[in-house]
Amino acid sequence: MVPGMSLADQPPAAVLVFQTLLVHGSLTRAEIGRRTGLSAGAVTKAATPLLADGWITELGRPAGERASGRPATPMAVRADRARFVGVKVTGDELIGVLTDLTARPLASRRAALDSRDVGTVVLAIARLIGQLRAAAGAEGDDAVHSVGVTISGDVDGQTGTVQYSPFLDWRRVPLAQLVESASGIPTVIENDVRALTVAEQWFGAGVGLSSFALVTVGAGIGCGLSIGGRVVSGAHGVSGEVGHLPVGGTDRTCTCGNTGCVETVASTHAITEQARQATGDPALTMEEAVRLAHADNAAVRAVFSRAGHVMGLAMASVANLIGPERIIISGEGAASYDLFADQIRQTFADHAFGAAADCDLVVRPLPFEEWARGGAAVAAQRVFAPAK
Repeated sequence: MVPGMSLADQPPAAVLVFQTLLVHGSLTRAEIGRRTGLSAGAVTKAATPLLADGWITELGRPAGERASGRPATPMAVRADRARFVGVKVTGDELIGVLTDLTARPLASRRAALDSRDVGTVVLAIARLIGQLRAAAGAEGDDAVHSVGVTISGDVDGQTGTVQYSPFLDWRRVPLAQLVESASGIPTVIENDVRALTVAEQWFGAGVGLSSFALVTVGAGIGCGLSIGGRVVSGAHGVSGEVGHLPVGGTDRTCTCGNTGCVETVASTHAITEQARQATGDPALTMEEAVRLAHADNAAVRAVFSRAGHVMGLAMASVANLIGPERIIISGEGAASYDLFADQIRQTFADHAFGAAADCDLVVRPLPFEEWARGGAAVAAQRVFAPAK
């Protein structure tokens, strides 16, 4: 990694130029000015220290060679300036990626978890980081700038604490400190859905949008919110928990201990349980429920329809509250989205207020490697936009 000034120490205009190049790729100074509103002189002034310190480069010019300053010369983020590791933690598996500064994956690995014990998981994360570094040839002392670990639940990224993760049954775990001690690499943590939202904002379906929401359907129902170009974390580290919106109509108990939450009807576990009740088969799996629904089993299709209705209510609530340009639907449950789609769209249209109904709904199934990539993106983001 090239030594020099941290991006966090650069003037705001320089950080803005860097972020613009990171999101939009190579641009000339004139194009940067049009996207940022900076004058030509301000762009040149902002770019000069970034070029000198190796954060960006002029295309067609070897790194380190003196810049010409010609306005028509495209500039781009220097991807090899830093490397980051992202790790997604699930109830039974770790998924890790090692990326460059632009969050381009250079290596990926998975590791099964035999235990959900905090110490065991932390050591497994440290081992996975080592495997990723070896696979990418990044084993020097400064080869990885930082690590971003993502996990479901109530996660306070500023303090590095998992306040509560229901799927792991963790409470008040100082995970960032523990992973940093075990790996020797600076570590940040974030809620997994918010991290995926950062990834979508940088290089996914949220690029260029002033506001969007990401709703994930799976073992839980999550929601990440990007408003005014910033992913919302909430004053206490909690935001976008649409899975715990009370929709009523059920006495099923949620993982949070309440009844009537969206998750009690629309999570994959809830759908499986309801399909078992509908068929009288206590061993029915989610995959078998999907097959039965596709085979027009009326009872099982009704389960998916109910889940779609509840999801439509949740998405309409999001649209009514923040008026996003787009709602991206992802998560492992998105693979069976065709069974929800009609009901989601109908309920959304019925309950979205006024022009909020014009919100674009986009289905985007993503593998867990993309969620881990979100962790790397969060780690990279802290370099130039540290949490305040």
